[in-house]
Amino acid sequence: MLAYTLSVVAAVGVVALAALLFRSGGEDRDPGGPSAGHAGAMLSALFLLVFAIAIIVPWTTADAARQNARAESQSAVNAYWAADGLPGTAPEAVRAGLRDYVTFVVKDEWPLMADGKMDPVGAARLDALRSRVTGLKTEGDAEQDARNSVLDHLTALADARSQRGADAAATPPGGLIVLTALTGVAVIVFPFLAGARPRGITLAPLVAMAAMLGFGVYLTWDMTHAFAGPLAVGPEAFEGALREFSRIAGGM
Repeated sequence: MLAYTLSVVAAVGVVALAALLFRSGGEDRDPGGPSAGHAGAMLSALFLLVFAIAIIVPWTTADAARQNARAESQSAVNAYWAADGLPGTAPEAVRAGLRDYVTFVVKDEWPLMADGKMDPVGAARLDALRSRVTGLKTEGDAEQDARNSVLDHLTALADARSQRGADAAATPPGGLIVLTALTGVAVIVFPFLAGARPRGITLAPLVAMAAMLGFGVYLTWDMTHAFAGPLAVGPEAFEGALREFSRIAGGM
């Protein structure tokens, strides 16, 4: 915060120094003069830059979260397939555990992620499933290979789950939304600060611009979380995994 404050003070100091050094010459009091025109253009450019960052960062996060959700659900499907080669009644037990885990994610855990949270029960269920598979006694290479394959898929599932937790907790850089709002307000009030006094119909474009800027700032705030807002990642990938479980079970 100190570095940000010092940078602002330094910038203001540069303006004061330039005004002192170049005080000779004619005054620029025209709202449409070079000083106002230059400052207005720079403020608009700054707002567009900050606004673009505030949109792109959550958009990228949401896209990565969506891809990771697909990877996690696909790992669950792969583990479901691989469980067929496990010994004894282990295939049914492991598949039931996978169904319970995915169902839990869809119905119980997904709503929590809108607030950036994960339910520890999901991790506990996954750990219990991995422990069960690890403790299986196998005979022959086929059963050993099946157990190793299931464990590999469960490890990938756990890794993807950890990444989903990181995606749920991810937010744009601190102060970005505040800076977006401040630059938006600056763009709106700048014509008045420059000396312009629009009246009547000339206020219409300014009001329209203010409304659009306000909507844009609200949008950047509303999409700060990957699992909430207009870009929210839904549980469709896991719902698809449940349908795939049913299809696999029905074909055997």
